Amino acid sequence: MAEFYPLPSFSFTAEHGEAKYNCTEISGLSLDNKVIEYRGGSDKEYHKSKQPGLFEYGNVTLKRGTFTTTSKEFYEKWWKTVYFQEEGEKFRGDLTISLLNEKGEPAATWVCQGAYATKVSPTTLKSDGNEVAIESIEFVVEKVIMK
Repeated sequence: MAEFYPLPSFSFTAEHGEAKYNCTEISGLSLDNKVIEYRGGSDKEYHKSKQPGLFEYGNVTLKRGTFTTTSKEFYEKWWKTVYFQEEGEKFRGDLTISLLNEKGEPAATWVCQGAYATKVSPTTLKSDGNEVAIESIEFVVEKVIMK
Protein backbone atom coordinates (compact mmCIF):
# COMPACT_ATOMS: atom_id res chain seq x y z
CA MET A 1 0.00 0.00 0.00
CA ALA A 2 2.94 2.36 0.68
CA GLU A 3 3.87 2.49 -3.03
CA PHE A 4 0.75 4.58 -3.69
CA TYR A 5 1.90 7.45 -1.49
CA PRO A 6 4.38 10.15 -2.51
CA LEU A 7 7.83 9.93 -0.96
CA PRO A 8 8.70 12.31 1.88
CA SER A 9 11.52 14.69 0.98
CA PHE A 10 13.34 14.73 4.32
CA SER A 11 15.49 11.60 3.92
CA PHE A 12 18.27 11.90 1.31
CA THR A 13 21.98 11.50 0.68
CA ALA A 14 24.53 13.40 -1.40
CA GLU A 15 27.93 12.17 -2.62
CA HIS A 16 30.66 13.81 -4.70
CA GLY A 17 33.68 11.64 -5.36
CA GLU A 18 34.72 10.17 -2.02
CA ALA A 19 32.88 12.80 0.04
CA LYS A 20 29.50 12.01 1.54
CA TYR A 21 27.53 15.02 2.70
CA ASN A 22 25.11 14.87 5.60
CA CYS A 23 22.96 17.78 4.43
CA THR A 24 19.96 19.60 5.80
CA GLU A 25 18.84 20.92 2.42
CA ILE A 26 19.53 20.41 -1.28
CA SER A 27 18.16 22.83 -3.86
CA GLY A 28 18.60 23.66 -7.53
CA LEU A 29 17.91 20.33 -9.21
CA SER A 30 16.33 21.97 -12.22
CA LEU A 31 16.23 21.69 -15.99
CA ASP A 32 15.29 24.55 -18.28
CA ASN A 33 14.69 24.14 -22.01
CA LYS A 34 15.46 27.49 -23.62
CA VAL A 35 12.89 28.33 -26.28
CA ILE A 36 14.04 29.51 -29.70
CA GLU A 37 11.69 32.01 -31.31
CA TYR A 38 11.85 32.61 -35.05
CA ARG A 39 9.94 34.60 -37.62
CA GLY A 40 10.97 34.80 -41.26
CA GLY A 41 10.87 38.26 -42.80
CA SER A 42 8.43 37.21 -45.54
CA ASP A 43 6.07 35.19 -43.29
CA LYS A 44 2.43 36.07 -43.84
CA GLU A 45 1.49 35.47 -40.19
CA TYR A 46 2.35 38.04 -37.55
CA HIS A 47 3.72 35.74 -34.87
CA LYS A 48 6.90 33.86 -34.13
CA SER A 49 7.21 30.11 -34.24
CA LYS A 50 8.61 28.55 -31.08
CA GLN A 51 10.78 25.48 -30.94
CA PRO A 52 12.82 23.73 -28.26
CA GLY A 53 16.38 24.92 -27.79
CA LEU A 54 19.33 24.00 -25.61
CA PHE A 55 18.91 22.58 -22.13
CA GLU A 56 20.26 24.51 -19.17
CA TYR A 57 20.81 22.99 -15.73
CA GLY A 58 20.69 24.99 -12.53
CA ASN A 59 23.43 25.10 -9.93
CA VAL A 60 22.89 22.64 -7.08
CA THR A 61 23.29 23.97 -3.54
CA LEU A 62 23.91 21.76 -0.52
CA LYS A 63 23.44 23.13 2.99
CA ARG A 64 24.62 21.46 6.16
CA GLY A 65 25.42 22.17 9.76
CA THR A 66 28.87 23.50 10.63
CA PHE A 67 30.95 21.02 12.62
CA THR A 68 34.34 21.76 14.20
CA THR A 69 36.19 18.83 12.62
CA THR A 70 34.50 18.05 9.32
CA SER A 71 34.13 21.69 8.23
CA LYS A 72 37.91 22.14 8.17
CA GLU A 73 38.34 18.99 6.09
CA PHE A 74 35.51 20.16 3.84
CA TYR A 75 37.22 23.45 3.06
CA GLU A 76 40.71 22.00 2.70
CA LYS A 77 39.74 19.09 0.48
CA TRP A 78 37.13 20.59 -1.84
CA TRP A 79 37.62 24.31 -1.98
CA LYS A 80 41.40 24.16 -2.43
CA THR A 81 40.96 21.60 -5.19
CA VAL A 82 38.86 24.05 -7.19
CA TYR A 83 40.71 27.23 -6.22
CA PHE A 84 44.24 26.01 -6.83
CA GLN A 85 43.45 23.32 -9.40
CA GLU A 86 46.57 21.39 -8.46
CA GLU A 87 48.39 19.48 -11.17
CA GLY A 88 46.67 16.17 -11.84
CA GLU A 89 43.97 16.85 -9.26
CA LYS A 90 40.48 15.87 -10.38
CA PHE A 91 37.98 18.55 -9.42
CA ARG A 92 35.08 17.52 -11.63
CA GLY A 93 33.00 14.50 -10.85
CA ASP A 94 29.50 13.15 -10.43
CA LEU A 95 27.33 14.59 -7.67
CA THR A 96 24.87 11.83 -6.78
CA ILE A 97 21.73 12.74 -4.85
CA SER A 98 19.41 9.98 -3.65
CA LEU A 99 15.95 10.32 -2.15
CA LEU A 100 15.50 7.49 0.35
CA ASN A 101 12.40 5.44 1.12
CA GLU A 102 11.26 4.39 4.60
CA LYS A 103 13.78 1.49 4.57
CA GLY A 104 16.69 3.86 3.88
CA GLU A 105 17.13 2.61 0.31
CA PRO A 106 17.39 4.93 -2.72
CA ALA A 107 13.94 5.38 -4.29
CA ALA A 108 14.94 8.14 -6.73
CA THR A 109 18.47 9.10 -7.74
CA TRP A 110 19.78 12.11 -9.64
CA VAL A 111 23.30 12.04 -11.07
CA CYS A 112 24.69 15.50 -11.74
CA GLN A 113 27.49 14.95 -14.24
CA GLY A 114 30.59 17.13 -14.48
CA ALA A 115 29.92 18.78 -11.12
CA TYR A 116 32.47 20.96 -9.36
CA ALA A 117 32.28 23.35 -6.43
CA THR A 118 31.98 26.97 -7.46
CA LYS A 119 31.01 28.64 -4.19
CA VAL A 120 31.53 27.74 -0.55
CA SER A 121 29.83 29.89 2.09
CA PRO A 122 30.42 29.63 5.82
CA THR A 123 27.61 30.38 8.22
CA THR A 124 26.18 33.83 8.80
CA LEU A 125 27.34 35.11 12.16
CA LYS A 126 24.72 36.89 14.23
CA SER A 127 25.24 37.83 17.88
CA ASP A 128 21.54 37.81 18.83
CA GLY A 129 20.63 34.72 16.80
CA ASN A 130 19.48 31.37 18.13
CA GLU A 131 20.04 29.23 15.03
CA VAL A 132 22.31 26.37 14.14
CA ALA A 133 25.39 27.37 12.11
CA ILE A 134 24.74 26.33 8.48
CA GLU A 135 27.35 26.30 5.73
CA SER A 136 26.68 25.79 2.04
CA ILE A 137 28.43 24.66 -1.10
CA GLU A 138 27.23 25.37 -4.63
CA PHE A 139 28.01 23.01 -7.49
CA VAL A 140 27.95 23.82 -11.20
CA VAL A 141 26.63 20.83 -13.14
CA GLU A 142 26.79 20.03 -16.83
CA LYS A 143 23.96 17.53 -17.02
CA VAL A 144 21.42 15.88 -14.69
CA ILE A 145 20.24 12.32 -15.25
CA MET A 146 17.51 10.70 -13.18
CA LYS A 147 17.97 7.00 -12.53
